[in-house]
Amino acid sequence: MKTFIRLLLLLLAIPANAADPLEIGSRLELFVDHHLVERFEGTALKLNPPRDEGEVLRFDRPWEGVFSGYGTVLHEGDRYRLYYRGKPDFQSDGIAEVVCYAESSDGIRWERPTLGLHEYEGSRDNNIILTESPIAHNFSPFLDVRPGVPAEERFKALGGAIHKNPGGGLLAFASADGIHWRKLSEKPVITAGAFDSQNLAFWSTHEGRYVAYFRTFTAGVSAAEEWRLDGLRGISRAVSDDFLTWSGTSPMRYEPAQTEHFYTNQTHPYFRAPHLYLATAARFVPGRNALSIEETVALGVPERYAKVARDTTDPVLLSSRDGETYDQTFRESLVPPGLQPERWISRSNYPLLNLVQTGPDEMSFYIQHDYGAPSAHVRRYSWPLDRIASVSAGYEGGEFVTRPLVFAGGRLHLNFSTSAVGSIRIEIQDEKGTPIPGFTLEDSTELIGNRLDHVATWGERDDLSTLAGKAVRLRFLMKGADVYAMRFGE
Repeated sequence: MKTFIRLLLLLLAIPANAADPLEIGSRLELFVDHHLVERFEGTALKLNPPRDEGEVLRFDRPWEGVFSGYGTVLHEGDRYRLYYRGKPDFQSDGIAEVVCYAESSDGIRWERPTLGLHEYEGSRDNNIILTESPIAHNFSPFLDVRPGVPAEERFKALGGAIHKNPGGGLLAFASADGIHWRKLSEKPVITAGAFDSQNLAFWSTHEGRYVAYFRTFTAGVSAAEEWRLDGLRGISRAVSDDFLTWSGTSPMRYEPAQTEHFYTNQTHPYFRAPHLYLATAARFVPGRNALSIEETVALGVPERYAKVARDTTDPVLLSSRDGETYDQTFRESLVPPGLQPERWISRSNYPLLNLVQTGPDEMSFYIQHDYGAPSAHVRRYSWPLDRIASVSAGYEGGEFVTRPLVFAGGRLHLNFSTSAVGSIRIEIQDEKGTPIPGFTLEDSTELIGNRLDHVATWGERDDLSTLAGKAVRLRFLMKGADVYAMRFGE
């Protein structure tokens, strides 16, 4: 029965062909891919750069150090939690590699609590929560939202041995408070992977099971290129009903095909639309150097690291609606390294896991910058809610038409913006593309301004309940405007 329900949910979200109506109900839909749109004319999908909100945490404690990384941010109620690896020396292991913990009441100002759990250089005055190697190398927690989860397992995590260790793999952990952790099993629960990176899991409300995403190697694109001889760094996934027994391990598919390395994937259900998985992945380009060894050392990076780590990294946005395929609509950098030379150091610019809401109209994500340099730190970036990407029209104007949609609810809510001379009009058509009387372009009230949640109207009419449950298309006529997201509701 569970398998049948999961299959049914996926079939509702992912139609067999482009002509099948999309059952979207009243859920929020973001324009981060081509899923909703059948035709663009003078419009295009656009990735919207986040705003740099500045440094929030510097890795300046002795147990942290310049090789800290692999961060995770969790948000629950009025508390934000930040987990990250502390690593003073890139060749260190054991007690020198630890898991650190920070807290915030707003996701903006962060503090390291003195936990007193582990001793470091003769003192327990620190924020260390785990020290066991190699678990501390890549420990990645999540808040378990599975219905009925026991209180002592509200938090879970994966962490464990890298691929070079015989018999290695990812171990499962649980915690009641997110600070005191215990192993759920002495043996690895996932073993078919590389794992020398941040590997993650979560409870999927959409699929009704636990899902894990972890590093593997895929077939090389071109064996003639030396750095691809061992294949591309890619991502695989596995599923579980109980977090201990995992199955269905398979490499992720990519549309278009994968041609670049992904060091970390940071896949997570979007917190306002959990049927949509977003991944702020770290794209990795080995052998591509923007800085000479001398320039790297001059930034304060240890010489032995500067000599062996010769590559560049930037974050990119991937999305998935079936959980098994990454959509690569946007191949450009989400946050380019920029002018600061420290951001061109090997393994800089790795995003932390998860987007979180940090204000009534704001959401944030975080990036680790300046890896290996004295300035190594975490930086916050923000977007207005739901505005990662959009369907955009320039001054000359254009339009787009959705695929047939079947919705629930009585009103169309839009997240949009226009220029001073811009505008948006919306026509509702039947499944065949014929305008529905009363909801034509001529009836549509012109939209101008900048609104995160605005109800569309046609004259005095905003009630669409007579169309709910029927297949309809939306035609957007736009000029100097962006449409970021939409939902049907009350």
